Amino acid sequence: MVNIKKLSDYNFKTIYNTYVIAEIGINHNGDLKTAINIVKSAAKTGCDAVKFQTYISEKRAPKKKNKELYDILKKCELSFSDFTEIKKCCDEYDIEFISTAFDEESIDFLNDINMDIFKISSFDLINHKLLKKIASLNKTNIISVGMGNKKEIAEAYNILSSNKNTKNAILHCISSYPTPVESAKLASINYLKNEYDNCIIGQSDHTPGIIVPAYAVAAGAQIIEKHYKINTEMDCIDSIVSITEEEMINLVKEIRNIEKIFGNAKEDVLEIEKGSLQYRRSNIL
Repeated sequence: MVNIKKLSDYNFKTIYNTYVIAEIGINHNGDLKTAINIVKSAAKTGCDAVKFQTYISEKRAPKKKNKELYDILKKCELSFSDFTEIKKCCDEYDIEFISTAFDEESIDFLNDINMDIFKISSFDLINHKLLKKIASLNKTNIISVGMGNKKEIAEAYNILSSNKNTKNAILHCISSYPTPVESAKLASINYLKNEYDNCIIGQSDHTPGIIVPAYAVAAGAQIIEKHYKINTEMDCIDSIVSITEEEMINLVKEIRNIEKIFGNAKEDVLEIEKGSLQYRRSNIL
């Protein structure tokens, strides 16, 4: 973990060096009760936030253009009033509520209910109109950059950074569901940290299990976003890339252990080294 930034300076509510997001997305299948139950489950794991998707199906994927995708999204669409209840639940269980907004109405609604962190999907990396709308809100923004090339990522970052009151984070992401571990490309984290020094760098993970996101933290990621379901029996849209409550507990523990192991850079003699000082050699051949 190199070039560690203080997450609270970017409005992330955590005392740790890594902010862990349980990506619920549309795994609730459009059912409010299920969504609430997933929030309650995620709150047990030690992760910092849950993330949903807020959208109007016809605007996100017009039926005339892609009926199959529209039907999936419509089945999983929650109403604005549903999200009001979900945010209340998140507040009650002391876990941050975040959602990806896909249209102007959803952006305005999420802003009206005082959502502090806006997530932008990889699929909207080149949607400059949406980026400009979100950048105007004076919020903390997280953008995934799957499928993006250097130019597209730079353009999106510049739009989000055009408002000096915003705080921004970029998530390395491979937009393949699932992503084979050999295609995780975690070296991208170091590249992004060097290119975008004034924001938080993290990873949105689509690999099986918890090994790759743990390695991502060791590589310097300060945000981990991982798809989430309650258990293996749960029938949900993104099941193939989602981890369970038990796995999330283990991932959070592993991340906190990595933070301890890396610690801060050693600049002086440690207390545990002082007993060995008597054995040092000087000017002896």
